[in-house]
Amino acid sequence: MKFVDEVRVRVEAGDGGNGCVSFRREKYIPFGGPDGGDGGDGGSVYLVGSSNLNTLVDFRFHSVYRAGRGENGSGANCTGRKGEDCLLKVPVGTIVHDEETGEKLGDLVREGQTLLVAQGGFHGLGNTRFKSSTNRAPQRATSGSPGERRVLHLELKLIADVGLLGMPNAGKSSLIRAISAARPKVADYPFTTLHPNLGVVRVDDQRSFVAADIPGLIEGAAEGAGLGVRFLKHLSRTGLLLHLLDVTPEAAAEEPVTAFRKVSAELAKWGDELETKPRWLVLNKIDQLPPEDVRGRCDELLRELDWSGPVFPVSALRGDGLRELVFAIMEFLDERRGADAVAQPVSAG
Repeated sequence: MKFVDEVRVRVEAGDGGNGCVSFRREKYIPFGGPDGGDGGDGGSVYLVGSSNLNTLVDFRFHSVYRAGRGENGSGANCTGRKGEDCLLKVPVGTIVHDEETGEKLGDLVREGQTLLVAQGGFHGLGNTRFKSSTNRAPQRATSGSPGERRVLHLELKLIADVGLLGMPNAGKSSLIRAISAARPKVADYPFTTLHPNLGVVRVDDQRSFVAADIPGLIEGAAEGAGLGVRFLKHLSRTGLLLHLLDVTPEAAAEEPVTAFRKVSAELAKWGDELETKPRWLVLNKIDQLPPEDVRGRCDELLRELDWSGPVFPVSALRGDGLRELVFAIMEFLDERRGADAVAQPVSAG
């Protein structure tokens, strides 16, 4: 399925039904009085967050959505039926803006979260509503009000616990294949990954986390070079970044230290606090080094990078070091979630 993370959609709520002018007509009752019913309210348009979706591609093929119109009122004080609401499922992580005003309408970050984006019209009033002691036979009824019309800009920012980043062919796709059930394409050429891939990493029966494989970055990505500019935004919701480096200088597309600095520079240019997010260094492809050289090669790179944060030498292909990496990530996320829970204010009962 094609990955689409920005679309333009028109939504139209239903108009309210009109009120009715009607009078009772019964044998032997010459003055039956008014009995015109109200119209029904127009249906509204809602967006609903769904974790079963990870793209906005469906909106490319159908870009106009309408809710139902309220029925008109009728005699015998019958109220018109309310128009049917229009419920549109969007991926969790979708941000909604009004295209014409630029107003942010909401951010759907939870499964089942609902956002009203177009309010249905209010029902018209029947002539029964206007009966009074001085006006026993009102000829007046009101029309229903029109429903809201909006043009929406939907933008998807994937929600993942962990984001993988690095230069093309650093091994991000291989890593997510190795630790999750995701099956992104893997090959020996740049930009194998053309869109983000999400993978659920199951640590045990009770614990898991979501990892996102972001297409490789190149120098100038924050200004639009390569594919990375479209997907840097997806890293903004992650809690932890894994920066992958290819430790084999002969096979790597670029010398590891240079590659690291270029990617770090792109994070800083992009902003959105990416540069300050927790970041771990993953030294990949150690299977391509003689076993006795792995430690020395990793130490050499760390000295050149002046890196003092967590570091994990791994082989995504062979599986070396992946268990330690996965459990360390889970421990970090558990601690982070626990701290977030403590920081949440407790509402008064």
